[in-house]
Amino acid sequence: MIRLSLLTTTLVILLTSAPADAQTPERVRARDLGIEVGVFRTGTHNAITDVDGVRVGHSTVIESPSVRTGVTAIVPHSGNAYMSRVPAALHVGNGYGKLLGVTQVRELGELETPILLTCTLCVWKAADAMVEWMLAQSGMENVRSLNAFVGETNDGGLNDIRSRPIEPHHVVAALESASDGAVEEGAVGAGTGTVAFGWKGGIGTSSRVLPESLGGYTVGVLVQSNFGGILQVAGAPVGQELGQYAFANQIGDDEDYDPDADVQEWGSIMMVVATDAPLSDRNLERIARRAMMGLSRTGSYASNGSGDYVIAFSTANSVRRSTTSGIHSYDELSNGNVSPLFEATVEATEEAILNSLFMAETVTSNGRTVEALPIDQTVEVLRRYGVLR
Repeated sequence: MIRLSLLTTTLVILLTSAPADAQTPERVRARDLGIEVGVFRTGTHNAITDVDGVRVGHSTVIESPSVRTGVTAIVPHSGNAYMSRVPAALHVGNGYGKLLGVTQVRELGELETPILLTCTLCVWKAADAMVEWMLAQSGMENVRSLNAFVGETNDGGLNDIRSRPIEPHHVVAALESASDGAVEEGAVGAGTGTVAFGWKGGIGTSSRVLPESLGGYTVGVLVQSNFGGILQVAGAPVGQELGQYAFANQIGDDEDYDPDADVQEWGSIMMVVATDAPLSDRNLERIARRAMMGLSRTGSYASNGSGDYVIAFSTANSVRRSTTSGIHSYDELSNGNVSPLFEATVEATEEAILNSLFMAETVTSNGRTVEALPIDQTVEVLRRYGVLR
């Protein structure tokens, strides 16, 4: 059974349906189970939208017989992203991916479009649709260059990716439905067909708010999880205990090796970090690097076939860039004050990845079933290792 939210723009033709009396296990966020990652408190929604002005929209595409994909849009503020640009920086943990817009972000240190996430072979279709949408906005009549920023992970295990099913209306729906507040997680939008650690992955998000003594700034992270490794939850070896982890079928008896059962190679992860702290692209790049630490805490080792990317941006008005010429002056946080933001980024990234797993549901498509992370068994492991009581 696939649960679909009314908040999500969805094209639905279900391949199969569960019996009427079937019970879908309740999916809960990691913190709802008592898993508290790190020391800083979360924002109101424990989501990237806790950063003032940031909005998220999803378009979920489910079509018979085997399309399970979508688009997720992260909009940095309520204005025109081209006219009022946010400083931004990129960090590449492992570069096996198709991230569009990289060189200009690195050269200029700013974003001039929203961020789109989708499936690998739909990157260019999504970018084209966003460009058309932005050029049609008021004030864009004379624009002749636009750097669309679009990231991806490969959902080809559950999705008929070669059909390249993303259409312009899916992209527009994600952009125009973007809102603040709670963010839908799991198998939704760009996370509809993704797989992480051999279980169903998807969209996950989390946030941290620094105490006033450390500036009171907010950091929010959203991830599209679709990677392998050896799952750890708050340090507990959940993947090993549940018998599903990278290289498991090669350890002890090479004669039983089944390459199709490997969970360490396929996929990627896109990590989006937003903050209201006034930072230039230089310190935003330093923040982006710390997201990789949060990723590693969950058990990833950035395999050869995993594209591990982080894009970080600041929404602070004092560092916003305009399209006008002349001299721009900025009020930026000093280097000596960024360490708490580093810790907040690590914590929020780790928890966002866990939420993407805990909130995802089992999906059957493309001749394959990917089970959701079993909540009850995971809780047993966490109790055994003292994470939960």
